[in-house]
Amino acid sequence: MTNDYFKLSGRVIPSLQSGKWSYQEVLFDEPRETRFPDDKLDWSEYINQEDKTLFLAYLNNTCIGQIRIIKDWNHFCYIENIAIKKDYRGSGVGKLLLKKAEEWAKQRNLIGMSLETQDDNLGACRFYVKQRFTLGGVDTLKQSYNPNIETTLYWYKIFR
Repeated sequence: MTNDYFKLSGRVIPSLQSGKWSYQEVLFDEPRETRFPDDKLDWSEYINQEDKTLFLAYLNNTCIGQIRIIKDWNHFCYIENIAIKKDYRGSGVGKLLLKKAEEWAKQRNLIGMSLETQDDNLGACRFYVKQRFTLGGVDTLKQSYNPNIETTLYWYKIFR
């Protein structure tokens, strides 16, 4: 189980200028913690499949991270989920899992990787930018049920 609590310290405010996305960061007065609901997946569906897989990171006999990916219709490797145990965040585990996902995608001749985050997950957005993802689009209605999330952000890393 890698679904630990994580800190929400600020929000990404996107803007579109001349066809190019940019954004500003706004820090919250009071950071808070949140957690995603636990996955209710049949993990066996990701084993030995050509169009989807998962990679797990272990330290000794403990799973400390996971990334779940699929070959998407648009020739991107879509990252369904990436999660690192709280005590191991910032140690390079996420970077290694993204590298494995990129290798998997390139072996399938995909054109890049994509994922989505919510605008209030500043830490995740900063991590993806550091890994050379760029903001490629937004959706202001997808999270309408959640009053804390204004915008879903779509991030892309194009292979060149």
